[in-house]
Amino acid sequence: MRVVLSTYGSRGDVEPLVALAVRLRALGAEVGVCAPPDEDFARRLAGVGVPLVPVGPSARMLTKAAPPASTLSQRAAEIVAGMVEAVTVAAEGCDALVATGVPSAAAGALSVAEKLGIPSVFVTFQQLTLPSPHRPPLAYPGRPLPQEVTDNRELWDLDAQSINALFGEGVNSSRASIGLPPVDGLRDYVIGDRPWLATDPVLDPWQEQADLNVVQTGAWTLPDERPLPAELAAFLNAGAPPVYVGFGSMPMHASADVAQVAVDAVRAQGRRVVMARGWADLALIDDRDDCFAVGEVNHQALFRRVAAVVHHGGAGTTTTAARAGAPQVVVPQLADQPYWAGRVADLGIGAAHDGPNPTFESLSAALKTALTPETRARATTVAATIHTDGATVAAQLLLDKISRDRRPTSA
Repeated sequence: MRVVLSTYGSRGDVEPLVALAVRLRALGAEVGVCAPPDEDFARRLAGVGVPLVPVGPSARMLTKAAPPASTLSQRAAEIVAGMVEAVTVAAEGCDALVATGVPSAAAGALSVAEKLGIPSVFVTFQQLTLPSPHRPPLAYPGRPLPQEVTDNRELWDLDAQSINALFGEGVNSSRASIGLPPVDGLRDYVIGDRPWLATDPVLDPWQEQADLNVVQTGAWTLPDERPLPAELAAFLNAGAPPVYVGFGSMPMHASADVAQVAVDAVRAQGRRVVMARGWADLALIDDRDDCFAVGEVNHQALFRRVAAVVHHGGAGTTTTAARAGAPQVVVPQLADQPYWAGRVADLGIGAAHDGPNPTFESLSAALKTALTPETRARATTVAATIHTDGATVAAQLLLDKISRDRRPTSA
């Protein structure tokens, strides 16, 4: 039994597929992953024995370049063409395909599955891409939602139009290249009639609705057994729990200022700092011994030993911190990150920073909330309710789907 998992996006889009791949292999499936060719993605997949089929340009390079909104359609067309090319080779003879990532990439992978007659599933790692009358959609760069429109259903209609306008031409051009007809409603084509939502129901509760059959599996994570580096362990052991500061795959174009602001604000609370370099290449601001810089590290182990986690609000980091019982300060940059910041605040497990650019005053205020005993106690309580088996659930669902689709129909 062979399965292809496909994505184009940041570390937060790739890491869940690593978890699913491992669980599928444990159930006897052969798995390949189509993803951007970044070295850290390839290294992560190689570490669990899963081959990477490279797709398109480096996601890190594309993120750091911050292309203008005017080139978004062109970039999307290049990505979907790369995805169609890669998946066409990788999916030959496969039994199922799982697609996620940016809409154009997911559409490309699903189109190949359609062409080859392979069962497929679309999965999202945050619910804001799924139409709902309970909230508005996300706005795309260069296409803000009109302020005069307040009805969510009307806004979701506009969202569908935006997706068609931004990505439709590129997707349909790639579909034509493999002999498929164009699709008119691109968003609904990608989502399908039974999308998967790979998030924790405590952190990200989905409100059921009649016109969308969503399967919420839980977040896709793996236990990380890697020991912390000896130097980091020594730093942690040398004093009170520090505050972790890291922004994952976010470029943080004013990164020097962000590092200075963060260290000053944490020090003002009488705490030490663990600074994660990430895609912003954050660095220590001086040589004082109360700060320690880290690169790739076991967040599950580290977050259990910190006083708070200051981060960008990616779904993966939010979930990992919540599972560790670490109070959070979310400094959202874009996309779904303000949503996760709101969820952290609503659950009482941390603070949502107002906007993407922290100042000493604003970050200090958020840290004061996160570092209270009440927030720590609430974070500990919520941690005990977070599901840990999402990838296992999803792997079994996928194999069950394959078995059903293989079963001959009665005459």
